[in-house]
Amino acid sequence: MIEKLHQDKDKIKKILVLKLRGIGDVVLATSAIKNLSDYFTNASIDIVTERPSDQLLKELPFINEVIHFNRKSTKERIKLAFALRKNRYDFVVDFFSNPSTAQLTAFSRAKFRAGFPYKGRKYAYNLFGPEERGKYHAAELHHKFLELLNIPVNSRDLMIGLKDEDNSFAKEIISQNIQSNKRILGISPSGGWDSKKCEPEKFAEFAEVILNNLDWSAIILWGPGDFEDAVKIKNILGDKAFLAPNTTISQMAALLKNCDAIIANDSGPMHIATAVGTPVLSIHGPTSPTLQGPYGNKHSYVRLEELDCIECNLLVCNRKHECFMNLPKDIVYDKFK
Repeated sequence: MIEKLHQDKDKIKKILVLKLRGIGDVVLATSAIKNLSDYFTNASIDIVTERPSDQLLKELPFINEVIHFNRKSTKERIKLAFALRKNRYDFVVDFFSNPSTAQLTAFSRAKFRAGFPYKGRKYAYNLFGPEERGKYHAAELHHKFLELLNIPVNSRDLMIGLKDEDNSFAKEIISQNIQSNKRILGISPSGGWDSKKCEPEKFAEFAEVILNNLDWSAIILWGPGDFEDAVKIKNILGDKAFLAPNTTISQMAALLKNCDAIIANDSGPMHIATAVGTPVLSIHGPTSPTLQGPYGNKHSYVRLEELDCIECNLLVCNRKHECFMNLPKDIVYDKFK
């Protein structure tokens, strides 16, 4: 079937990509989608994803349409399945491969249907990505998927699309709050899981040692569920940092783009920062930086390597966040500089 895929390359006019879940998960697939577009030059590419990730994809020039997946409504999912079948895609690439996306793939009746060979879902596909889930970085996993299909991977850059008004918003906010000659440290206390979020007091300690040693200003970025932590960090840092206003995810991305560097937990904003080209230092505890950390050579991470429970992958910590609370601030600063 792989040979047939390449024989029919010029006949493939419509490709559908399925990629659900969190912002970071979706951003990590963007490079692979761009490589699909570069290889199948006669095809338009649609993507099925969830909110708010859809905001970051709509302005990408190689994506034709962003289609919303509503996981809370069975009725809407059924309507979506019939709409996708009606679109008559030639090639469906399921980069998520959970039961729902496998069903959508199978129901599409596309000639070529690619997905991960996970148990109970192989029926939906006639082309397969890698079986190993814990062997590659999440971004690289998508590249390995393409390589198994003999689709060339010529670029590994993550990317998002921003509107001009998002960039204008960011520049105005920064010009009003930061001196033009100052370099800017972005501070992102977001975390997704509770266990991935460094305590705000400790996070402020990490930021403060950087700001005390370097003549930088800082902006504290926050999203849903982060405001209280962001305020705590602001109160500790005082005039050394300002608190960003409430933003859309695209406006936050534009603010991240205007920073000179970011410190962040393992989170969606961390991956967004890599996609806009801003250097990232990530603070890791329960997750693996080699699998989920910032992707690319200009980024780095720090963690308490000697801790016996490091990289536990627990959603809720039962050891008072020792991975963050016992991490010396000097180690963070040394890695940052």
